[in-house]
Amino acid sequence: MTHTHAAAPSRSARDWLYRLLSMPAGAILLVFLVVQLACILAGLLFPDDFRYLSSANMGIMMRSVPVLGCLALGAGVLMIAGEFDLSIGSVYTLTAVIMAMLVGLGVDAFLAAPMGLLVGAVIGLGNGFLTLRFNLPSFIVTLGGLLFWRGAVLLINGAVQVRFDPNPVFNALLSGTILGINAAFIWFVALCFGFWAVMHRHRLGNHIFATGGNRAAATAIGVNTGRIKMIAFAIAGFLAAFAGILATTRVGSVQPGQGAGLELQAIAACVIGGLSLRGGRGSILGVFLGVMLIFTITDVLLLMRAPGFYLDMFIATLIVAASIFNHGLDRRGAES
Repeated sequence: MTHTHAAAPSRSARDWLYRLLSMPAGAILLVFLVVQLACILAGLLFPDDFRYLSSANMGIMMRSVPVLGCLALGAGVLMIAGEFDLSIGSVYTLTAVIMAMLVGLGVDAFLAAPMGLLVGAVIGLGNGFLTLRFNLPSFIVTLGGLLFWRGAVLLINGAVQVRFDPNPVFNALLSGTILGINAAFIWFVALCFGFWAVMHRHRLGNHIFATGGNRAAATAIGVNTGRIKMIAFAIAGFLAAFAGILATTRVGSVQPGQGAGLELQAIAACVIGGLSLRGGRGSILGVFLGVMLIFTITDVLLLMRAPGFYLDMFIATLIVAASIFNHGLDRRGAES
């Protein structure tokens, strides 16, 4: 009798853990909470040597997260639709340069920024058109886009830094503080809530998941999968442009090569966050937590004064582990 009662809580805990890990963002949520708990404990025990809980450190985190976060958000929606965009890092830079140059010519930032967002969305639509019209892998199309738009930046302005000096209102809206919280971080969280509602509570989100999960089946039930993929490509380009605007506003300038490698970090955040490389599986919460975990680990290594390559090694390990875990979930779902 005693043995039965002792086994029941253990079985219940095991079932709860299995259900959590089976959720799209369950594994990353568990890892994130464990890492945060360890960091908070270390910050309380060693406040002078490990300043994780200091207001200055929290401020740096909030200023750093939104740029990669917006890129990952767009890449994540597109990955769920079953496609990739490797050009978002170059689009991020190109649109920022266009916006900064327009402001330098006297155009108001409130007009220049929407023009940059439009350029990003149009480039995304172009990637989608080439992918679908010629039935090419999006990996190849956007790899070409990565190189093409990176060269376009140099063609437009050369390897010269472009200063960005918007009006004070625009600057305050995108890089100021609201109730002590960085405005860019508020924008990122608001976008996450918005896309969570679209992806998990709206018909468009259902169609994106269906298109990425099984395009033939989605077509059979009446989903216009081509249009859905075009929308997802446009979202990725739009959010890449928005990330460029946030970064440029924060530092007051844009460097021609500053977006190099960000596309890989964005995809890494999505994979770590539980998104399937095959499409049709994932969550906006997972993307958010994947980005936050990357920056938490980065912050911890900086606070510990560890060499920079430690981060690359850790993130690489985390990507492979997450991919193996996600593949296992995909196989288990297919078998069931």
